[in-house]
Amino acid sequence: QSAHRAGLRSFIRYGWRWSWRVAAFVTIFNTVSTGLSVYRNKTTISNFASAGAFTGALFRMHLGLQGLAGGFVFGTVFGIPAGGLLMIMQKFAGETLQEKRNRERRELYEQKLAEWQSRLSMMEVLGQTESNAQGGPETERPRES
Repeated sequence: QSAHRAGLRSFIRYGWRWSWRVAAFVTIFNTVSTGLSVYRNKTTISNFASAGAFTGALFRMHLGLQGLAGGFVFGTVFGIPAGGLLMIMQKFAGETLQEKRNRERRELYEQKLAEWQSRLSMMEVLGQTESNAQGGPETERPRES
């Protein structure tokens, strides 16, 4: 029991030290890869490799130029399989993020177009109703005496 408790304490102590680093790494990696995908309007392995290289270099920057280069290589090497795995999972899900983004954009455009057309037809109906209520501009003219 004491060994179990000691193991649990060390897991909590060192787990906390590494958890925020892993969370920051994943956040930066996902932000960069998503930003590149949106900017380039396509999802490719090079986006994930670039995101890994940037994140790895950022986390090893404090070690100088050698650490920066090592982090760049390390991030690229691990970004490629991570990106490939994510792309394969998206294919198995049936819809990639790019396809989903395009579909949502198209649906929003169609919804706004339908709303605009309904407003336009409502304005035309109101204009016809108003002119009929006034008797039409050409049917009744005041007579001059």
